Amino acid sequence: MHCPFCQHADTRVVDSRVSDDGASVRRRRACEACGERFSTVETIDLKLPAIIKSDQRREPFDARKLRAGFDRALQKRPVAEEDVERAVHAVVHAVRMSGERELPARRVGELVMEQLRKLDHVGYVRFASVYRRFEDVADFREELDRLERELPGEAQLPLLEDAPAAAARGPERPRRR
Repeated sequence: MHCPFCQHADTRVVDSRVSDDGASVRRRRACEACGERFSTVETIDLKLPAIIKSDQRREPFDARKLRAGFDRALQKRPVAEEDVERAVHAVVHAVRMSGERELPARRVGELVMEQLRKLDHVGYVRFASVYRRFEDVADFREELDRLERELPGEAQLPLLEDAPAAAARGPERPRRR
C-alpha cells in the first residue's frame, strides 16, 4: 500500500480490527519513509450479477436502489429498521447465491415481494401494484384475495374489512385520552 502523504511504496500494519458486522477490517498503517499514520478499510469485493431490465438493457446490481424500493413500499408503515435491513440483506444474499452472471429484474422483484409479504402486507400490496402494473381496483382486489388465501390467520390486521359494516359505522374519528 502506498503512503498517501509521500507515496512511498512500503507501509506496515500497526493494528487491525474487524468491524462490528464482520464485513470489513480496519487497518492502522504507518509509512516506513515519512512515519505518517493512516487507516484503511478492507472489504470483500464480490461481483453481483448484472440485472436484465424488461427492455433488455443490462445494468449493475445496485443495493441502494433495492433499499429505496423497500423504503418506498414501507413508507409510513410500522416496520422496524432492523427488519428492513434484514430483508434487504436476504434479497442481496439470494441474488449473490444465484450463481448467475445475469439475472432478470423480474426475479429480483419476486424476491423483494417475498420479503415484503413477510414484513408488511400493505407494503407488499404497494410494491405489487407498481411491480405488476395494476390497472384498476379489480387488480388490487385480485391481489388482496390471493394474499388472504395464501396467508390465512396471519397476525397482521385484515387488508380490507367488510365494506357494508364499515359504511354502517361511519367515518372513524381519533379518540381523545
